[in-house]
Amino acid sequence: MKLSQKLALSYIRTKFKFLSAISKKKAAERAFKLFCTPQKRNLRKPPKIFDEAEKLQLKINGLMIQGCRWNHPAGRKALILHGFESTVVNFDRYIRPLIRKGYEVLAFDAPAHGRSGGRQITAPFYKRTILEINKKFGPVQSYTAHSFGGLAVCLALEEISHTADYRLVLIAPVTETTTAIDTFFNFLKLDPAIRSEFDKVIIKNGGVSPAWYSISRAMKHLRAKVLWLHDEDDDTTPIKDALKVKAENHPNIEFVITKGLGHRRIYRDSKVVKSIVDFL
Repeated sequence: MKLSQKLALSYIRTKFKFLSAISKKKAAERAFKLFCTPQKRNLRKPPKIFDEAEKLQLKINGLMIQGCRWNHPAGRKALILHGFESTVVNFDRYIRPLIRKGYEVLAFDAPAHGRSGGRQITAPFYKRTILEINKKFGPVQSYTAHSFGGLAVCLALEEISHTADYRLVLIAPVTETTTAIDTFFNFLKLDPAIRSEFDKVIIKNGGVSPAWYSISRAMKHLRAKVLWLHDEDDDTTPIKDALKVKAENHPNIEFVITKGLGHRRIYRDSKVVKSIVDFL
């Protein structure tokens, strides 16, 4: 971590400590806003394959969501979903192989990411975005999702009528929102006393508790065939949550556990890419 980043982190921690002493509720509201706000936005020039794409747009809550489409029309559609503080341009290596396999390929930047509008994103908002993409440009039968995109697509598939013929690839998904919140609180050294107020903010915004935003819970309602890839050394979405789902022995899930790829290198690994395309 650079010195400027350390100083910024120290400032944020001090600010929350001060705010927590004044009002637990206001500290929780401010913390939730930060939790939902990406701190960086990737606007680098996309790989050349994006020059070949048909540009798509979708307006949700007044925000313009930017996307791309290749090989339209085709009999089967695949949607690529990225994670928090990422962008679909990071998944360029999947597009050509999926086209060769006969897929129509869809890829959108999530709200507050890449070239899409907005400053904040929540699980309900990402879920709604997926539902709207499926409604306007679908039906989508195959999904590939990394990290936060994995949680969002599982929530969306609970509401999308689908069969066992559907395919879902989860790459290092955010399995439990409660774990993500724990990590967030630990990183910022937030006062544990504001946690209950933080949970209340989530309930107010989405109508359900943080524990509801769970792949483990949602998986009980999914019929799609699932390929779940997770690395032992993932320091962002800990494998322990994935292993709990693995222990449930869902007949429709195939797990692949890797070593040494971490949270982001895993979706760029050539063997992982091939296994995903073969599965789809």
